[in-house]
Amino acid sequence: MLKNITMGQYIPGNSVLHRADPRIKMIWVIILMVALFTANNFSGYVMMLAIITIMLLVSEVPVSFTLKGIKPLLIILVITSAINIFTYPGTTVLWSVWGANITLEGLIQAAVIAGRLCLMVILGSVLTLTTTPMALTDGLESLLKPLKKWRVPVHEMAMMMSIALRFIPTLLEETDRIIKAQASRGADFDTGNILEKAKSFVPVLIPLFVSAFKRAEELATAMESRCYRGDIGRTRMKQLRYTKVDRNISLFLLLFMILFILTTFVFR
Repeated sequence: MLKNITMGQYIPGNSVLHRADPRIKMIWVIILMVALFTANNFSGYVMMLAIITIMLLVSEVPVSFTLKGIKPLLIILVITSAINIFTYPGTTVLWSVWGANITLEGLIQAAVIAGRLCLMVILGSVLTLTTTPMALTDGLESLLKPLKKWRVPVHEMAMMMSIALRFIPTLLEETDRIIKAQASRGADFDTGNILEKAKSFVPVLIPLFVSAFKRAEELATAMESRCYRGDIGRTRMKQLRYTKVDRNISLFLLLFMILFILTTFVFR
């Protein structure tokens, strides 16, 4: 399960999305996520599936690696699908189970919700897999820069996000190492009911928290020893610039959004 978490991981490459400005990628990912949840007909869902598939192929990230990020959400997908199947009102009754009617409309709604969640995870994975944590931090700080007028700690917020993304793979590796160490000592994480499995993970959580706090203390000491004082007088080695690649990506996605709006809201 831990190996299936793709959030926070970065795959080096030289694709169009790898070379794009992180600010452009973040803006368009947000726009596409909003469009994904506003789609209300079959053609809209097909268009969103097509554009996300194109982005995934253009990114040159292994499709199988990206799809692994959906596996940790299987429990959430099953629960949300079951709720929609048994509670969504509909007129076409297919079966009656325990006094609850399973309708065709409920099945369609469950499939739509599950599809939206899967596409949203894939879209977010494309962003993180093609953008380094440092680039994400610089892009987020640049986008939130106007909030500095209201004394919002933009740099600190971006730095915390960067550190969190940076240490997700590290903590996953640490968790996997601790689980293997406990299993070699006879710990059983696979048998028993849900409560027993949860109790079996207590010997994993305690050393994991100790290791996380130790890493945080070491990081704070390292930053203080290098005279880190926030964004006061701070410069960047790599400056973010809007290039021809970003313009072409924006034009392509803008044309897609125009077509999506016409198909979804005008000519439906």
